[in-house]
Amino acid sequence: MNECISVFDMLKIGVGPSSSHTLGPWRGAERLLNELREKDIFNDVNRIKVDLYGSLSLTGKGHATDLAVMLGLCGADPEYVPVENIEATIATITNTKKLILGNEKEIDFCPENDIIFNKDFLPFHANGFTFTVYTDSTAYASTFYSIGGGFVVKEERTNAKENEILKESFPYPLDKAAELLEYTKSLDKNISEVVYENEKSLRSEDEIHNELLRVWNTMLECMYTGCHTEGILPGGLNVRRRAYDMHQKMIGDLPYNSPQEWLQVIRKTEVKFRQILKWVSCFALSVNEVNAALGRVVTAPTNGSAGVIPAVLMYYMVIENHEADEKHIKQFLMVAGVIGSIFKKGATISAAMGGCQAEIGVSSAMAAAALCEVMGGTPEQALIAAEIAMEHHLGLTCDPIAGLVQIPCIERNTMGAIKAINAAELALETDPKNVKVPLDKVINTMWETARDMNNKYKETSEGGLAVAVNIADC
Repeated sequence: MNECISVFDMLKIGVGPSSSHTLGPWRGAERLLNELREKDIFNDVNRIKVDLYGSLSLTGKGHATDLAVMLGLCGADPEYVPVENIEATIATITNTKKLILGNEKEIDFCPENDIIFNKDFLPFHANGFTFTVYTDSTAYASTFYSIGGGFVVKEERTNAKENEILKESFPYPLDKAAELLEYTKSLDKNISEVVYENEKSLRSEDEIHNELLRVWNTMLECMYTGCHTEGILPGGLNVRRRAYDMHQKMIGDLPYNSPQEWLQVIRKTEVKFRQILKWVSCFALSVNEVNAALGRVVTAPTNGSAGVIPAVLMYYMVIENHEADEKHIKQFLMVAGVIGSIFKKGATISAAMGGCQAEIGVSSAMAAAALCEVMGGTPEQALIAAEIAMEHHLGLTCDPIAGLVQIPCIERNTMGAIKAINAAELALETDPKNVKVPLDKVINTMWETARDMNNKYKETSEGGLAVAVNIADC
């Protein structure tokens, strides 16, 4: 049975800094609460111990994995929790050594003793975590794996392609780019139209419309927040926010009072090549600075790569096409979503399994294909754009300094966005009959590269910049 991965599975709203190390464990804790209720032992719980393994342990502190687990156990929803309350909630747990399980029942919980960082890797995936739940009479253990993009499974195949999203089959099921292309030909539709038909099997047209715009508005608000917030990012690296300074220099004195008015004002600014580069970089930086500060972002397809798609879509709306509207937004997001799902099925979107090619590389490919279609490209050209973008991210390692999603992660989003725009332009000038490398081939190559990559370059902070630069030097 084909994996039925919705656009809304690929573009989730959540809290930073990491989809696999923050959002995934948070969702795992939520699922544990459901298990406890289903087994009718929730009311008997008096203590919970959390064991983090592998990559979750090695970079867990920098990715706020411990905070995410606590918030999830409290019953907070990462999609809606007021981010300004997170710090106070964690402080209360730390100071009182108590936790309100599921926002219903107080239990003893000492983060220093009850969250254990184990460097050992569990066999199924690099991001494993186990909850051990204690009552007066028994202990119950439940293990989860965070496999990238906020996806959580109970048991992950060793090739990282398993996924719990096995809903009723889409009317046009697909695992590969070639199958998607065949549907566009047989149905005489573009990519977004095929995706829309699949989405309608899961949701009403109104729900699809509203949810896609909610995703976009979250992206827009995130960019707006990042461009209007200055200061130093948390974590100890003393990274200064740059989007604020860049934005101040470019926006000038034009007045605005909301994200929507802001978008219109940007359309009136200078658009020489250097300014375009700066605007795209500013948009990407803004998102990932918000992400690094535990703000609300859209996984696209991960939190670490959350800036690429908003930056490229914003580029299209404020620079490339001043007439862009809701139709183009929905079209862009649907194409991006299906391209991401094909990468997830054929390879991985987890940096702990594939390095940063699985995050920035995939997000760049998603954005490239989406931009190509809204700029008038054919389905063949959109897939070419995705292939070009990924081809030039192959082998990209994941080596965050101090395990924080800051250096080099924030800047990498600017590079992924610029490459996506370039890939789309190249694809628009390409005759498909001359293409040598189809998208499915580059996805296979990405997966082989991931399997061959040394583990120290896969989000473990044991290689690359993570060991070349000491936090004390910052």
